[in-house]
Amino acid sequence: MGISSRTIAILISVAVAVVILAGLFFGPYLPFRTRVLTLAIAFSACFLLIYFSFEILIFKEINNIYAGLEHIKRKEFRKMSNKFLFRPDPLQRIKDEILFMAEQKQKEIDELKRLQVLRREFLADVSHELKTPIFAAQGFIHTLLDGAIDDERVRDKFLKKAAKSLDGLDALVQDLISISQLEKGVVKMNKRPMDMLLLCREVFDELDLKARTRNITLHLQQNGHQHIMVYADRNRIKQVLINLMDNAIKYGSENGNIWVALLNGKRKVLVSVTDDGPGIAKEHQNRIFERFYRIDKSRSRESGGSGLGLAISKHILEAHRSAILVNSQLGKGTSLQFKLSKPKV
Repeated sequence: MGISSRTIAILISVAVAVVILAGLFFGPYLPFRTRVLTLAIAFSACFLLIYFSFEILIFKEINNIYAGLEHIKRKEFRKMSNKFLFRPDPLQRIKDEILFMAEQKQKEIDELKRLQVLRREFLADVSHELKTPIFAAQGFIHTLLDGAIDDERVRDKFLKKAAKSLDGLDALVQDLISISQLEKGVVKMNKRPMDMLLLCREVFDELDLKARTRNITLHLQQNGHQHIMVYADRNRIKQVLINLMDNAIKYGSENGNIWVALLNGKRKVLVSVTDDGPGIAKEHQNRIFERFYRIDKSRSRESGGSGLGLAISKHILEAHRSAILVNSQLGKGTSLQFKLSKPKV
């Protein structure tokens, strides 16, 4: 059974009145009427003081806390009163602490739900990406086993297609292993001074034929520098540059251009890969680095690739204490930029 503020006030007032009565009884002689009046005034004053103190300062705050808990249950954090937000009393601090903890827990719950959704999407994407090349290779092989193997022309054609599907499967598995190791931090970056300009020319030579198939022109902008040195893992940064340029070739405009620019700063080198393609909508820009995320799924699968290139690039640059920045407008192209530290002199 609960005790109200009125009951507490009456009990304390009675106790105070008894103490005063004892003092009046054993103290100097006072007329009976004076004693009764003094006792009544003391009781009333104590009752009113204690009752309103409990009601206003304590019970009201406790009721506010309970009301806040009800809002927390309904996830209505903004409806909680901030009237006494800066008051230093302990009950208010308790209320603020409850609100803070509730918001933190809700954020944790929301993050867990988000991760659960991403996990489901990831499993579905992995299943689909693995299933596609396996089923394709399986179909080619079964066709050969059903009798097409006797036709040399058909046999060679189907074996090449099966091999291509299995090569795609191998690339996907290798990318999955790479991103898993990068996320766990088990991949050590072999950072050394390297010439970024020389690396860009090397990547240009490797991707030139692929760019020509879409009639895309590659441009390297180095502002007259003969050497631009950075401190990084050469093989990993080459992988990043290939991924960014490969995406620009696949999804950029046919008969278009791709510019790779190196801006030599005092402590860092800014690397940018820019195309004049269709651009990326704003709602997609923060998600293109997620595993298997595709803006246009049908077109992406036709263009090939595992859908992990940008995710791998993101983790490689994070291991270099850098990040990829996206600057894109629909119809005007996309620019992806990252910075690398220069060697210490």
